[in-house]
Amino acid sequence: MCGIFGIYRHPDAARLAVYGLYGLQHRGQESAGLATTDGDRLHSATGMGLVSEVFGGRDLNDLPGDGSIGHVRYSTAGASSPQNAQPIRVSTQHGPIALGHNGNLVNGEDMRESLERRGAIFTSTCDSEVILHAFAKSRQETPVDALVESLLQIRGAFSLVVLMKNRLVGARDPSGFRPLVLGELEGASVLASESCALDLIGARPVREIKPGEVIVIDDRGIRSHFPLKALPHTPCIFEHVYFSRPDTLLDGKVVHRIRLELGRTLAEERPVQADVVVPVPDSGTSAAMGFSEKSGIPLEWGLIRNHYIGRTFIAPHQALRDLSVRLKLNPVPEILEGKRVVLIDDSLVRGTTSRKIVRLIRSAGACEVHLRLSSPPIVNPCVYGIDTPRRSRLLAANMDLEAIRGFTDADSVAYLSVAGLHRATGLTPQTSCFACFSGPYPVEWDEQRVAQSHLFRKEPP
Repeated sequence: MCGIFGIYRHPDAARLAVYGLYGLQHRGQESAGLATTDGDRLHSATGMGLVSEVFGGRDLNDLPGDGSIGHVRYSTAGASSPQNAQPIRVSTQHGPIALGHNGNLVNGEDMRESLERRGAIFTSTCDSEVILHAFAKSRQETPVDALVESLLQIRGAFSLVVLMKNRLVGARDPSGFRPLVLGELEGASVLASESCALDLIGARPVREIKPGEVIVIDDRGIRSHFPLKALPHTPCIFEHVYFSRPDTLLDGKVVHRIRLELGRTLAEERPVQADVVVPVPDSGTSAAMGFSEKSGIPLEWGLIRNHYIGRTFIAPHQALRDLSVRLKLNPVPEILEGKRVVLIDDSLVRGTTSRKIVRLIRSAGACEVHLRLSSPPIVNPCVYGIDTPRRSRLLAANMDLEAIRGFTDADSVAYLSVAGLHRATGLTPQTSCFACFSGPYPVEWDEQRVAQSHLFRKEPP
């Protein structure tokens, strides 16, 4: 995932963009960046680390202008390195342009090879950069037309914020994999990955950007175009399960309410005799509340999270994920000792984090630990922007349920069903992407090419 933000025609654009990125920090913790326009030139600053590390206490006078875009990143294509931090800013025949991208392009490898054969020189290993090279090579007369032409060449998942000298452009892929919302603040237009970023700066949510929509914001107002080929709307269902913040409004529903229902449904489908329900904070909290409510088993805060440590799943390397579990979570023996515990988490990906948490609960004296997941088994890699690039890394793709139970050291393990997931979210197999949970891939990709892990060298083949 990544988080993107844009604001246009506000005198305090850079500062508000920083605040917006704070609201999207959960979507990426490897790097942060801003680009601004003063109407004549684009200015940018990027750095590795959290928003507070890159921009906290920084004098923003070197980022002037009333238009700005921002980006927080975790790598799904391209290494975690300074040259891959976004927004990417370049100068072209169509003028300067800066781009922030959330998603993955399934034809990024093919496009890159084609562009390199025509003389393009890449400065990053991000798939996002192919969009800018296609833009730069376009012979369309206007910058917006050149951008549209470049978007017509890409396939996969993309929500974009694009800054030019005198306009802000937002775009969402025709399948609508990744979220993008429009807001308004004191006459200025705002774009953000999630509505929680609008709330933080006091902006009024207006609407979600529609799949396949290109929205142009400039001195003439807001204009909406639909130049991309229409496809079935299949938003990523994992946004409801894990990535979006609980206070975000997603597809017209508050995410916390959806996760409560995931927990209630899980309790119906996978009941267990136990003394306490314990959430894995924070991603399992809402589902644990729903599970407790439906099962009648009391909810207890048996794990306390250190909120100054980032998400373990989002950490770019397994060694960091392993270490951060103990840095992040501390069990409470007074709550857990001698208890049969239902441990609620949102999902199980590689399994190593879940195993460490189960063992933490046992080390605090729990006599039984029953792991319940508020999503189905993840059995397929995501090629649309979640860090599950290879089946060999997915526990449920390589083990049956009993083997998973043994691996995690739990007394029992149970998942929410695919049918339960759709029932709880209100989405259907036809109106969501659930490829990682065994569903079809809405946009075809060449598995032999393995674009995200082969070309962009995120991990060894």
